[in-house]
Amino acid sequence: MVTAARHLGPTRRLGVRHLGPNWYAAVMGTAAVATAGAGLPLHLPGLRTVCAAVWALSLALLVTLLGARAAHWSHHRDQARAHLLDPAMAPFYGCLSMALLAVGGGALVVGRDWIGTSAAVALDAVLFAAGTAIGLAAAVAVPYLMAVRHRVEPSEATPVWLLPLVAPMVSAALGPLLVPHLPAGQARETLLLACVAMFGLSLLATLLMLPLVFARLITGGPLPLVLTPSLFLVLGPLGQSTTAVGVFADVAPGVVPAPYSEGFGMLAVLYGVPVMGFALLWFGLATAHVLRARRHGMGFAMTWWAFTFPVGTCVTGATALARHTGLVVYEGLAVGLYVVLVAAWGVAAVHTTRGLFSGALLAGPPSVPVVPRQVTGRTTSGAAR
Repeated sequence: MVTAARHLGPTRRLGVRHLGPNWYAAVMGTAAVATAGAGLPLHLPGLRTVCAAVWALSLALLVTLLGARAAHWSHHRDQARAHLLDPAMAPFYGCLSMALLAVGGGALVVGRDWIGTSAAVALDAVLFAAGTAIGLAAAVAVPYLMAVRHRVEPSEATPVWLLPLVAPMVSAALGPLLVPHLPAGQARETLLLACVAMFGLSLLATLLMLPLVFARLITGGPLPLVLTPSLFLVLGPLGQSTTAVGVFADVAPGVVPAPYSEGFGMLAVLYGVPVMGFALLWFGLATAHVLRARRHGMGFAMTWWAFTFPVGTCVTGATALARHTGLVVYEGLAVGLYVVLVAAWGVAAVHTTRGLFSGALLAGPPSVPVVPRQVTGRTTSGAAR
């Protein structure tokens, strides 16, 4: 038995057969720590340097994971296809888009301190284009598969279903960062309005899906323990859309005609304030469910990364509201949520690192042992003879 365990250990640590697209959530969460921290309405010595280092870590994680996932598709194509046909795993393909977008946006927000503005713009342009294309494809393909292949039931609805629909919202929030680096005129206005279109696409799709999730939660009872952290995913479209309208208002002057540029400024407040209010309500509800799940024995799983990126979007959303309202309360909210984000990221990172070294996180599902049973006075393995 010891020999078998020693043989299994390296295989579990190095194998990528069971490396799913959900692992991109770790990249998203790490990039969120960097981007949200760099935009905080306070000036702590060394904070920006730390954020730049965290962004560099997110870039390294992205490159490593892209390589591992390429090996997964190359050597375990059957498992990769099985993930696409699995209604519990397919929505995580939206995470690939968001990981690319988060790292690209972080390059312009804070990574430029280390790699220079020109390199940051080039890197963001590539990652934004790739992430947006993948996100739009996922927003169509995953709901299509759910309709024609997955055969899901209303009782199976979880916040994970929101993931492919949120990806275009991340493009909407981060795309305007590239607007000032484009030629003035048509190019800038086209990109900004394309981001507004993706904002509407994602928002309306989320409004269609969220009632299913809420109805499942109210009528079906609490989610399974391992899925309980996914309740925080609902914060993603709320915080990211608030961030997006704030960035639209920042970029719009001089890019779109005057009446519309002022309109974006009003939208940032009139939309952002009530949506952030609902986000805080959901934050409290999700936290209560997580505390209940912990009391009932919820252990670590990769779903714990849901505590990071969605909270990070609320940090950037609160920061945008602080910028456009001038209210200190939103500055305090941004700082408070950032403390939660860093704590959640630290816990998830430690547990993930530990699970990688032990091999537990890359191991396949446990096989079901064959239990002998009595049939007409004889012991059999249960197989028909």
